[in-house]
Amino acid sequence: MINNNKRKGFIFKTYEEEYQSPFDKLFEIFKELITHTSGDFDEAIDWLRSLDKEYNLTDENYTIDDFVEDLKKKGYIKEEIKGDGTGGTKITPKTERAIRQQALNHIFGKIKRSGSGNHKSKSPGIGDEHTGDFRAYQFGDNLDRVSMTESIRNAQINNGIGDFTLSENDLVVEETMHKSQMSTVLMIDISHSMILYGEDRITPAKKVAMALAELITTRYPKDTLDILVFGNDAWTIKIKDLPYLQVGPYHTNTVAGLQLAMDLLRRKKNTNKQIFMITDGKPSCLRLPDGQYYKNSNGLDTHIVNKCYAMAQQARKLHIPITTFMIAQDPYLMQFVKAFTQANQGKAFYTGLKGLGEMIFEDYETNRKKGLEDN
Repeated sequence: MINNNKRKGFIFKTYEEEYQSPFDKLFEIFKELITHTSGDFDEAIDWLRSLDKEYNLTDENYTIDDFVEDLKKKGYIKEEIKGDGTGGTKITPKTERAIRQQALNHIFGKIKRSGSGNHKSKSPGIGDEHTGDFRAYQFGDNLDRVSMTESIRNAQINNGIGDFTLSENDLVVEETMHKSQMSTVLMIDISHSMILYGEDRITPAKKVAMALAELITTRYPKDTLDILVFGNDAWTIKIKDLPYLQVGPYHTNTVAGLQLAMDLLRRKKNTNKQIFMITDGKPSCLRLPDGQYYKNSNGLDTHIVNKCYAMAQQARKLHIPITTFMIAQDPYLMQFVKAFTQANQGKAFYTGLKGLGEMIFEDYETNRKKGLEDN
């Protein structure tokens, strides 16, 4: 008699969307809007109300006002007194973290996080990751790496139980693996061209920066990430400030950005270092020794360009590869990036905004693996 209870197969049924509460649905949209408005809560809510009128996001049971009240109760926004004495509403660090997590999920959603959050090198050595393999003790090995169980076992085999002695020849140590660290500087162009021609290029750049920051702090906590922005000058910003990042009426001082990036990386003790640069414009500005600015937006200025090439070569001598993500397709700019990349022996990607995040993640992973192999 055949038992049909063990038959296997597929069951097909109508797709049912995962339930989201009214708050969660609006919160997903709100996080996108607050990124586009550079942290301006009032503007984001105005946009949300407009979307609600057009797409009926809410009903009489749960309104935008109810959503705002829930944001307060859940600690996503708070009231503050501005410098001019007037009141206002601003997002909290809890919201900033939620925005970074959303950016990570949107851009790197297919990534499976590793348990330890670190990559290992191929060769064993003095490290902090146990491998389960053993070797003979060598002078200079840390005593805390000696496996007493295996060493006593060797002593019993070599000398017998009746006359038990433990000698240096019996000692074995457990192999460990190096845990590599990567120091990354992410450079973001905030010159005026990042919002010219009706295209918002700064918001995708911000999302990539937030996603990369969240990726490194959660998956690779021993790595370091410094973020700097460059316009007429260059300066560092904190991860928590990313949602509020805006472009300014600036030219593009690529040299200042590279100088600051290399200064930051010189202070890092680990050997694996890299620079990621997101830009859409040509270098058009230099700061002269007397503090004045030399600017030229007409084509590629030879003086400025040569300074960029010199910085690329200097980074190469310091073994710091530069990966340029060029979010523009102008042929003469692509020629500049090609020459710049050759001077550094780095890499360049000529990309639109859509695939920017995936490309940066893939290059980050590739550079980490390459650094591990070089150790």
